[in-house]
Amino acid sequence: MFSVKQRPNSVSKGKKPAAEELRLVWHDYPGEWFEEEPSTEEELDRRAETFRGLVASDVAVLLVDGQRLVDNAGEEERYLKALLTNYIAHVSRVRNELLPDGQRLVRFPRVWIFGLSKADLLPSLDVTAFRDLLVEKVGQEMTLLREELAAFAEESEAFSLGEDFVLLSSGKFEPNKIDFGQQIGVPLMLPIAAMLPLSRQLRWAKALHRGGKVAIELMKNAGTAISFLSAFAVKLPGKLKLLPALAPFIVDPLIEQGTEKLQDAYDKAADRLDFLTAVLLGFRLDLNRAVENDVLIESPK
Repeated sequence: MFSVKQRPNSVSKGKKPAAEELRLVWHDYPGEWFEEEPSTEEELDRRAETFRGLVASDVAVLLVDGQRLVDNAGEEERYLKALLTNYIAHVSRVRNELLPDGQRLVRFPRVWIFGLSKADLLPSLDVTAFRDLLVEKVGQEMTLLREELAAFAEESEAFSLGEDFVLLSSGKFEPNKIDFGQQIGVPLMLPIAAMLPLSRQLRWAKALHRGGKVAIELMKNAGTAISFLSAFAVKLPGKLKLLPALAPFIVDPLIEQGTEKLQDAYDKAADRLDFLTAVLLGFRLDLNRAVENDVLIESPK
């Protein structure tokens, strides 16, 4: 678990520090489990149990191995089709285990991102080319995987897969040397985990005009951060309300908020020692710059 905490001496005079910090809980699901069939019933049960622990997450990143793309250059579909077919088969198997009565989940990772690991091995491949490669080679499998995963979630329209893409590399690997100062995408993990669910869930909650359990759950997930941001109240489904110093930067599509406007809001929040607002706006700036640098594609819908 990673956390972002406010330093005690950074709180403005007369203002209490936030009762909660921003936390990131990281679940790691071994990629080999998607590539290899379980050899025993015990292993199958263990995989299902691990997946059960992930269903309370907000974001899932499906990794594509850059080394395997290099190994299959010119025939990338051989690796990609096998990878996504195994994703689909595994998800289908564990769904019966996790949903024995067919009751779909209100809480479920609703933002699924495709990430290219070891992106340093493919320096000519920006995130747009990565997306286009997946769509060209395994577009049909991506659609099938989306259908399999959406079947877990109540209100499956509040779900996205194949709309967000990111390049990832933990460093630049050279003979006898690893330069961890040249990371790609890895520093975006906390901004992605904090901001993508927040913006997407608020958008979906507003779209679910009839309210209901899913709209309430979506807003509850975002509420921990939003509760710190006091400004003018904005009405949302049912009795829910948003107090949004961040609302213009969260609810509106990414394309409507330029970096200059966000930077100005960030600077003002930092000047008044508004810790959480500054952190979240800083994350939003990080994501915008990643989009501008062709490291991230974020769904504008």
